[in-house]
Amino acid sequence: MAGFLQMALALRKYLIIVLVPLLFLPLPLAIPTKEAECGYVIIVMALFWCTEALPLAVTALFPVLLFPVMNIMDSTTVCREYLKDTNMLFIGGLLMAIAIENWHLHKRVALRVLLTTGVRPALLLMGFMVVTAFLSMWISNTATTAMMVPIAQAVLEQLHKSEMESSTAGQGSEKINEAFELQEESTKPDSSKETEKKGNSHVLTIEEDRKRDESLLEEKHKKFCKGMSLCICYSASIGGIATLTGTTPNLVLQGQIDELFPKNGNVINFASWFSFAFPTMVVLLVLTWIWLQILYLGFNFRKNFGCASNASAKAKEQQAYDIIKEESKKLGPMKFAEIAVLILFILLVLLWFLRDPGFIPGWATVLFNKNNSYVTDATVAIFISVLLFDKLTSHPEVFLSLEEVTWLTQYVWILGSKSKIRAPPALLDWKTVHQKMPWNIVFLLGGGFALAKGSEESGLSAWLGSKLTPLQQIPHPAIALLLCLLIATFTECTSNVATTTLFLPILASMAEAICLNPLYVMLPCTLSASLAFMLPVATPPNAIVFSYGQLKVIDMAKAGFILNILGVLTITLAINTWASSLFQLQTFPSWANRTVVRAVHETVVHINMELHSVEEQAVCKSRRGIRSRHSLLLRHQLSRLPIKEVFGNLSKRCCGIESYNRY
Repeated sequence: MAGFLQMALALRKYLIIVLVPLLFLPLPLAIPTKEAECGYVIIVMALFWCTEALPLAVTALFPVLLFPVMNIMDSTTVCREYLKDTNMLFIGGLLMAIAIENWHLHKRVALRVLLTTGVRPALLLMGFMVVTAFLSMWISNTATTAMMVPIAQAVLEQLHKSEMESSTAGQGSEKINEAFELQEESTKPDSSKETEKKGNSHVLTIEEDRKRDESLLEEKHKKFCKGMSLCICYSASIGGIATLTGTTPNLVLQGQIDELFPKNGNVINFASWFSFAFPTMVVLLVLTWIWLQILYLGFNFRKNFGCASNASAKAKEQQAYDIIKEESKKLGPMKFAEIAVLILFILLVLLWFLRDPGFIPGWATVLFNKNNSYVTDATVAIFISVLLFDKLTSHPEVFLSLEEVTWLTQYVWILGSKSKIRAPPALLDWKTVHQKMPWNIVFLLGGGFALAKGSEESGLSAWLGSKLTPLQQIPHPAIALLLCLLIATFTECTSNVATTTLFLPILASMAEAICLNPLYVMLPCTLSASLAFMLPVATPPNAIVFSYGQLKVIDMAKAGFILNILGVLTITLAINTWASSLFQLQTFPSWANRTVVRAVHETVVHINMELHSVEEQAVCKSRRGIRSRHSLLLRHQLSRLPIKEVFGNLSKRCCGIESYNRY
């Protein structure tokens, strides 16, 4: 029996691949509707994503195979979903991140900030958290964690080494003093035995004290290492929520909003997302910093901030500070390529912010988007990405004066064929991109968009929304809170991208059914998908810090459980305060009521058909010579059109919103 279980465990992925599709096959067979068939595809993909029986990107390709076979969507329509505007934004953002990593600009920024914050325990914790969160806003969470953990380990080792040396030196001086006292006492003949006993007992006491101090220092060092490791992986996950390109679930949200509600008026863009998510990230980062201090440094905040440090403690801090300073010196002065990447990065951020800031017309609105939304954040990202491959941006000679260029030309002409002048490489080359670009995420995003489109086309989204209408009786903040807790729990066991991909279309249908602004539930649930703090397998940053061997699962679970609760409460606070005014979440927008839009479209088509019929009849009558009755006939036929009745019924389907008045 034990051997059978071991074999089943070893072959579990193969068993899942075979058994899961067969187990749920009765669903589309017993209920031969498009809704059931689409539900079957979603269930199979969800279980494959949760168990990772197949690679996530391979599972994301299932709609290309199953939707055409089940007559849900044709193959051409499905394949279009795999390379949308959001995918190009993701690719452009990653190309900039790869360029930053390639020229070690992120390491220079990290060391510079650590030199600014210092190495006192609380400030050191804060310094690493701020740097990690900031870098995670622009480059991948995994790359940020992989870069920051070795720096943290070097600083912690130096701190521990300094503490041990100072402790040994202090005990050595104490031994010398005691030995001198014992030597003086031993000159007295009568007390030789007593002195010997006293000396032996004192040596034992010193040895015990030394061992106890070493064990205390070792325990303190282990706790600080745990806190530092957790602060890096948590900050990487928290920092990613601040920008639209910081983590993939944010892009999934933007893509799903554009897919499900095409007339949303570009409600989710880089500027609007940053205005909402950055304050949320700051609040959550501060709460995380305080919680990790309490858990691993204790309640003595004065000691944590180094306010009560003695001379030896300050010497240790100085040695650790020198380590960071030495690492910074190894990088040398900034190269031209680093300066060029930094300029392009700043330009990218400015163009993103100023494209459509909201309070003033953006540059894209003034120049390109007067009548329609042609230029998006993806356009900006690809523009800057192309500049990274342009060799002109890596040429310092571009900025030379005319005299210098003339001198260089004469010098090269004199050398002739004796030396070969090679142009410097571009800031980014395709070989580097091919090695570092996570192409699987592009397919994963596309699979999510195809799944959402299939749910809409098959009618599954509308069916799910109708079944969730009883939630209308629950207060909206309670709905958001419960959904955040559900997503935060679910994302501990599955990929955050898969979680958002599965849940967002369902939440959109639910919100539409109960006449709730879809962003009110989609925004907090997207952020909650990044609250993967409890398990090493929940997210790559957790796995990276866990691999260093300083953490146990219970350590991460204990710290992450409280942090999950703090995260859900912070997101709930954000969605009911500044996000509510920013996105007008207290109203149900007209672009969200797809039922109204479809009904209006059907009504307009019906009216046009009736008008066309009336015109044809009038033309026929007039050709027969009945011109005198033409006007009367047209008026009579128009009066028979059911315009008033249709729009009267339409008003009942508008959730009592102002969108009916527009129509």
